[in-house]
Amino acid sequence: MCICVNCHYVDRCETYHAVEAQHQQPHLTGNPTFNPNEPSINVNIRTKEDVIEMEWDVVGCVSFKEEMGKWSKLRPGELLPT
Repeated sequence: MCICVNCHYVDRCETYHAVEAQHQQPHLTGNPTFNPNEPSINVNIRTKEDVIEMEWDVVGCVSFKEEMGKWSKLRPGELLPT
């Protein structure tokens, strides 16, 4: 799972904004202003029938500042992105 869901900066992070775009998900912000240091992204590629799926997860980031449940606070009632 993407560590961004528990990061203080998720709602203004340029990297998370790019991950949202890759997943074709609504953005938490239209104008991210935070450029994190050394984010690491895992891309998992799998095939389902004739479709190739890619899942992007930020798994490390020097700028990570834990704030448990930050994403859920911004999107109450929605399932965590996977």
